Amino acid sequence: MPVLVTSRSGGVSDPPFEGLNLGDHVGDADEAVAVNRRRLVDRLRMPVQYMRQVHGRQVAVLRRHGPPPQADALVTDVPGLVLAVMVADCAPVLFEAPAVVGVAHAGRVGMASGVIHATLGALERLGAARDELRVTIGPCICAGCYEVPEDLRCEVDTQVPGSAATTRVGTAAIDLRAGIRRQLAAAGVTDITISARCTAEDPELYSYRREGRTGRFAGLAWLGPTP
Repeated sequence: MPVLVTSRSGGVSDPPFEGLNLGDHVGDADEAVAVNRRRLVDRLRMPVQYMRQVHGRQVAVLRRHGPPPQADALVTDVPGLVLAVMVADCAPVLFEAPAVVGVAHAGRVGMASGVIHATLGALERLGAARDELRVTIGPCICAGCYEVPEDLRCEVDTQVPGSAATTRVGTAAIDLRAGIRRQLAAAGVTDITISARCTAEDPELYSYRREGRTGRFAGLAWLGPTP
């Protein structure tokens, strides 16, 4: 049950989307995005399923490859179908169980609205037990870089206790990693891996906070062998 996170490397998009931009909604040339996506499929030798992300908590259960559903999480129990979540500061959260996988798009809004709990529920309905789940919180903006107004920090921390943080310069911030980890732990998930890579600091990753107009990298999960 492999998981993978892409980067800018290996793509054909021109600046400001330079590299392997997988987002077809950010203003990049359609032809470049199509080439980038084909390269990913060629590398994996499996179809990649995207979604139309809206910063919500909707979960789509997939049994075959098809048009991207409007959702912020995907789950499947079908081998050989790669689930993709696109990000550029939000956290890609990747779920693995013996016979089920899922991905979730968890930024500030999604985390607070309950996308993690919704994804866990969908995985359970497909037969996954929470104590057998392995969850990876992929690269996202770190607390030291995610500055927000004080009132927003308080609002989010009320919804997601433990997410309040402080930037490196002492201003109010949100800690996506800590908030998501606490949500997972409170739900009974114990096997949690957290990437230390910060999108705002790592030039190999796309970052809306750092760049504004930019591309999207992806977190991927699937049932089956690693190509």
